[in-house]
Amino acid sequence: MSAFVLFAIGLLYLSVCAFLFLAQRSLIYFPTPAFGDLNANSISLKVGKETLRILNRSFGGPNAVIYFGGNAEDVSSNLDDFVRTLSGHSIYLVNYPGYGGSTGSPSEDAFFREALVVYDLVHKSYPNISIIGRSLGTGVAVYLATARKVDKLVLVTPFDSLKHVAEMHYPMLPISLLLKDKFKSLDRLPFVTAKTLVLLAEYDEVIPRNSSDALISAFQPGQASVVLIRGATHNSIGTFSQYSELMSAFLR
Repeated sequence: MSAFVLFAIGLLYLSVCAFLFLAQRSLIYFPTPAFGDLNANSISLKVGKETLRILNRSFGGPNAVIYFGGNAEDVSSNLDDFVRTLSGHSIYLVNYPGYGGSTGSPSEDAFFREALVVYDLVHKSYPNISIIGRSLGTGVAVYLATARKVDKLVLVTPFDSLKHVAEMHYPMLPISLLLKDKFKSLDRLPFVTAKTLVLLAEYDEVIPRNSSDALISAFQPGQASVVLIRGATHNSIGTFSQYSELMSAFLR
């Protein structure tokens, strides 16, 4: 192979890396639009210069659930199911920055910062707060469980780190050098003390199983209950009756 061809290949590789570095957040995050008239309260919460939109259904009692959804997920679609199955809990569905009517731009720092603000708002009214995170939201949920007191934690299709997942999908790229938002849940897990339910999809085509297994193996003995939902894919897991039944029994 000639020196010119090697130079051209190297230049192309560096160009791809440069493009991915500069455009990565538009390639990672897929914000959803705002969804209107729901049977829910829409809370507008100021966080610095931005406004965070939270969907809420409140009930009496000391218990609340905060939900952090997956990438490109309309979190409002969970409202009716959560109200029906998580009886005794007030429900708070978080639209990330740039998602569902929240202003701002998505990033790991923005997600974490605003998760703390949401928790502190909810904790003013409810002493017992459980957290549900799904897919991308498991990274936010694990972080929040290290920074605030969490009653119970539910992780749906979790991963050990976004860096590890990206490396498995794109083994030819220097992910550790390019990736800005790494969501290092595995590193944070030793600081999580809440009892945890982990729900896995048998045919998860987005999160490689060894990424989920790496996270699961880091829990303290007896801390986490792990259930594999047979027949489920990454996006269909929420449609299985087991999903709601297990979550309801765990949070009851």
